[in-house]
Amino acid sequence: MRDVAVVGAGMIPFGDHFDQSTDQLIERAYRGALNSVDAGVSPSKIEAAWYGTADIAGDAASGLGLSCATGLFDIPVTRVENACATGSDAFRNAVQAVRSGTVDLALVVGAEKMRDDERGLMDLSLVEQPWRGRGVTMPAFFGLRASRHMHEYGTTREQIAAISVKNHENGSKYPYAHYQFRCSVEDVLTSPTVTDPLTLYDCCPVTDGAAAVLVASEEVAYTYTDAPVWVAGSGLATNSLFRGDDEALARFPATRAAAEQAYQQAGITADDVDVAEVHDCFTITELITYEDLGFADPGRGGELIENGVTTLDGDIPVNPSGGLLSKGHPIGATGVAQIVELYEQLRDEAGAVQVDSRPRYGLQHNIGIGRNATGSVACVNLLARDR
Repeated sequence: MRDVAVVGAGMIPFGDHFDQSTDQLIERAYRGALNSVDAGVSPSKIEAAWYGTADIAGDAASGLGLSCATGLFDIPVTRVENACATGSDAFRNAVQAVRSGTVDLALVVGAEKMRDDERGLMDLSLVEQPWRGRGVTMPAFFGLRASRHMHEYGTTREQIAAISVKNHENGSKYPYAHYQFRCSVEDVLTSPTVTDPLTLYDCCPVTDGAAAVLVASEEVAYTYTDAPVWVAGSGLATNSLFRGDDEALARFPATRAAAEQAYQQAGITADDVDVAEVHDCFTITELITYEDLGFADPGRGGELIENGVTTLDGDIPVNPSGGLLSKGHPIGATGVAQIVELYEQLRDEAGAVQVDSRPRYGLQHNIGIGRNATGSVACVNLLARDR
C-alpha cells in the first residue's frame, strides 16, 4: 500500500446561501482547492472524484451533481452518503483508492444546502417520514445522552455548557464560521430550552456549505507541494441501540471502534494527537467524544473541558475552528471541511486559530444517525505533518 497525502484544500464560508445553487457552492470550493495547490494543478490530472452529500436539497442523486459543477466528466465520480459522517467517509474512500494504486490524484467534495425552502428542508423531510415527528428529534436524541451522562458520572450542566463557550470563542476568530460571537456559561444556561437539559446554545445551527480537498499518491505528491499533509490512518464503524447495548446511552461505541482502527493503522495512540476537529452537533456530543477517542477516561470528559485541556492553548485543542456549534453542519460538507481545517493546522496556515505547538497529528471525527440510533455510524481520519 502506498502513502497518501492531501495536497490542496478549499472551502467556502458556511452560512445561509439562499442566493446560490448547490452547483455554485461546489464550484467555489473546487476552485479554492485547485488554487490552493502550491505548484499548481491542472483539472486534467484528476483521475477520479468522490462526492459526499445527503442530497437534502434533491439536486443530485448520483455523482453527476459533482461532474456538472466542476466539468469533470468522463472520469469515475462516486457519490457517498453515510449520515452525518458522509463527508469524512467520502474522504476515506478516496484515500483507499489512491492508496491501492488505482489512481494518483483524486478529488473529494462535500456539499449541502439545508435552507432553500422558507419552511426549512429539514422540516419538509418530516412530511415524508411522519413517524419521526413525534418527539424523536435530533435534540431529543442528544438531550437523552446528556441526562444519562449527568446521572451516571455526575457531569455538571456547567461543564457541558463550557463546550459551547469554548467553541464559540474559537468560532469568533474563524472566518468560515456561520456564527461568530462569544458567549458565557450563563448565556448558554439561560438561552431558550430546546430539549431538557439542552438549550439553544448547546445546538449547532442549520447551515449551507461546501468544501473540497485533493488527495495524491506518494509518487506525485511532491509534484504539487513541498508540504503535503499525510494520511496516517482511517477508521469506520457502525453500532445500534437495537443491539441492546446499554452503554450507548452515555457513549458512542462506533466512535471507539473507528478510532481504534485509525490509531492502529497510524501506529499511534490518543496521547499523540495534537489537534482535533470532532463532531459537536450538540455540546454533549463533544464531551462524550473526548472519552470515546481516548482523550479522557470514561466519565471524565467534563474535567477535560473544565481544566482547559481542549481550549485553543490547551494540551489537546479540540475544534479550533469553532466546530459545528459555530460553523454549522451542512451534512455532506462537514467532514470534508474538517479535513481542510486540519490541513491548514498541520501546515501552520490556520491564522487566528492556529494551535501553537507545531502539531504533528490531527484527528478528524464524525458520527451519524441511522434507524433512530444516535451515533450509529462513526468515521475517524488521522492526518500527519510528516510521512
